[in-house]
Amino acid sequence: MIDHKKINNKEVTLDEVCGHLGPAELRDLTNEMTDTLLDLIVGCVDEDVVFMPKDPEAYDNAAATEGEVHLPWSLGHLIVHITASSEEAAFLGAELARGVQREGRSRYETYWTTMTTINQCRARLEESRRMQLATLEVWPDEPHMDNTIELRFREGPINPASRFCGGLLHASSHIEQVIEVVRQAKAARA
Repeated sequence: MIDHKKINNKEVTLDEVCGHLGPAELRDLTNEMTDTLLDLIVGCVDEDVVFMPKDPEAYDNAAATEGEVHLPWSLGHLIVHITASSEEAAFLGAELARGVQREGRSRYETYWTTMTTINQCRARLEESRRMQLATLEVWPDEPHMDNTIELRFREGPINPASRFCGGLLHASSHIEQVIEVVRQAKAARA
């Protein structure tokens, strides 16, 4: 998996870590991330998906409502957030690979309150895997790896591969949160 800590600590750039990767490596990283998330929710039940954990530091500046800004994230909320971010990065990476200069957003996130069962979580993860992998199929045989953008929240240029990896990097930054929510949910059931 991508080491998000070194990138977030600005020891290396996202492009230094991922900019040289091709579709085959990106496919492997996508499968690894999805498999990791699926492994983390093994043994979870529907009750765990909607369980509201204790998180005194909860803060979401992009919350849909004022009442959700400091609301801890349930497992269902985490799954829809992680998958939406990964898909967005994959789609934008594909545009860069095709030579398109595009910044901005390409995002749809399922509203978290609709994610109420563990089967929905598994299905959402598998659907997201399929969508991310599909974006790699639209990369040209000779992708425009020199086509870069600058992102306000990342150091250095971002090429197609590093844009794709940005979603996986974001997912890896939520792994510990998923582990903690699952731990609290299972403890509450015990």
